[in-house]
Amino acid sequence: MTSPLLLGIDTGGTYTDAVLFREEAGVIAKAKSLTTRHDLSRGVAGAVEAALGKTSISASEIAMVSLSTTLATNALVEGQGGLAALVMIGFGPDDIARGGLSEALGPDPVIFLAGGHDVHGNETTLDMTSLEEALPALGSTVSSFAVAGYFAVRNPAHEIRVRDRIRELSHKPVTCSHELSSKLGGPRRALTTLLNARLVSIIDRLIGSTEAFLERSGIDAPLMVVRGDGALMSAAEARLRPIETILSGPAASLVGARYLTGLDEAVVSDIGGTTTDVAVLQGGRPRLAPDGANVGGHNTMVEAVALRTYGLGGDSEVHIDERGLEAKIVLGPRRLLPLSLLAATHGESVLSALDMQCRATHAGRHDGRFAVRIHTGEPETLQPQEQALLARIGSTPVPLNTLLTMNSQKAVLDRLVGRGLVHLSGLTPSDALHVLGRQGQWNAEAARLGLQIAARRKNGSGREIASSAQDLAGKIVDRLTRQSSEVVLSACLAEDGAEAIDPAVSLAVDRALKRTPGIARFAVALDRPLVGLGASAPVYYPAIAGMLGAESIIPADADVANAIGAVVGQIRSVVVVTVTSPEDGLYVIAGAGETVSIAGETRALDLARDRATAAAREKAGQEGADDIILFLEEEISAPEVEGSRKLVEARIIATATGRPGVARPE
Repeated sequence: MTSPLLLGIDTGGTYTDAVLFREEAGVIAKAKSLTTRHDLSRGVAGAVEAALGKTSISASEIAMVSLSTTLATNALVEGQGGLAALVMIGFGPDDIARGGLSEALGPDPVIFLAGGHDVHGNETTLDMTSLEEALPALGSTVSSFAVAGYFAVRNPAHEIRVRDRIRELSHKPVTCSHELSSKLGGPRRALTTLLNARLVSIIDRLIGSTEAFLERSGIDAPLMVVRGDGALMSAAEARLRPIETILSGPAASLVGARYLTGLDEAVVSDIGGTTTDVAVLQGGRPRLAPDGANVGGHNTMVEAVALRTYGLGGDSEVHIDERGLEAKIVLGPRRLLPLSLLAATHGESVLSALDMQCRATHAGRHDGRFAVRIHTGEPETLQPQEQALLARIGSTPVPLNTLLTMNSQKAVLDRLVGRGLVHLSGLTPSDALHVLGRQGQWNAEAARLGLQIAARRKNGSGREIASSAQDLAGKIVDRLTRQSSEVVLSACLAEDGAEAIDPAVSLAVDRALKRTPGIARFAVALDRPLVGLGASAPVYYPAIAGMLGAESIIPADADVANAIGAVVGQIRSVVVVTVTSPEDGLYVIAGAGETVSIAGETRALDLARDRATAAAREKAGQEGADDIILFLEEEISAPEVEGSRKLVEARIIATATGRPGVARPE
């Protein structure tokens, strides 16, 4: 009897991948389609229907669908997301400077409320007056709310009261910090909650688009989403906690890499259109980051695989600094629509504009750059300047030379890009590969014209920065090889505890990577293979591995490793219950229910264990897990104080795992 048919989908910044999979047969069919950001269901439909078209399988046979995505990761790396209001209970303005919160806030408004709790869950009176005053105006300007209370992990009552009041008056999504993390550290928990609130609309749109496609296609099966730790969660939970999907795509790729290679020890590097993600397989498992995921410079409390995400990919923006005697090329971190892709989807209008710029006697400031609108409906919270500029950007790409008539409009355009309303298009490594004949899926002529325009720019000595489009293309690919080698090496050094060495500025690393001869010879090598993943991995990673002195391994299905990882993962639910002792003989149990006080340490610990295991089992069952297995860990801090044992804190950690259930045929 054959195992159930599973469908894995990965929605990336450039491509959406689909694989049909059975446990005994592996990958049955795979396909790709361009990610359509204005209507994500079209990209999902294109990939899934193409995969089904390669078989005689009916869509109705699919028993489970699992989705991984880089959309949340890309949004944080590129600074995108909806405007969110942060409500802090029991904190003051000075707390904003802690945990990276001030850097993350940007234009998002903050409301401070008196209230909160102490370490044992005892409350300070909550005053919601300032919230009541601010809500009428905020409800019409922000897309969601984030609520963080002082010691809310010990007692979430105030967060819950504030959440319920916001929902009652504004009807907007609200995220509470205790729903995302059980760890202490209020400002970092507030940061994580704020980022979650910003991502709600992005992930909701993806899941809604996927569900709409599944319904249209007659696929009546559970929909799962990959979390940042590689485990699966239900689509309903992902909508509430989208922050947990940051690093979803990279985590899925690690699970897929382990499945595809069988390697226990490897460095895994996944290059996409927007980012490069690097992690280490140790003992056949990806290590979890002990302090939470760090993405786009934000140090979150989200449990995720220990990997590094860099704004470097095939569609990274090409920056050319021609001020020195030799022009310098730097890639990323922003993603652009490659010119070759823009011309493939919009045709002659792009080619004619590029050709005109190429033949002009004087170079324009924004030559080779276009803006194109993303159709996500009419936003309600734009400023007049933003509305005016957006109105001039239609479905047809507009050259920036035409669009930007004043210097001040560049900042306005950047805000529209940050809101996810407009795409910028320009020169990328993908265009360079088209000119070199190493990629060919889009429009090579647009790539050639874009490179020709850029090549004629003058460096500080007055010479053109490249002799031809091909010459500049080679330099861009060489730069991607070098920059990729630096980020892989940086991630490996961090794993070794040598983060102080920055490969991008170290002279010793530069000599080693260049193989510079000298009396003192420097060399660098990895102690394990480099597994390259991503559609462009076969093009880039042999050279990257060679530069790093490593064996290059590129699995046969490296281009869809994320989608494979999505279907071979497990549901994993973790519940933490804490026990503290405010006075001798009295113990406070917090987590997985109402905060209670109880006499006797043994009784308190037993109750905490029962609570944690029951809640973990229930949570995994709600996620759809079958054949649940439970694990229990205990972290007890109880030092000797003046000759007697004193319980400071006990953390009871229950983990429930199981494969997701599947749709059963009638």
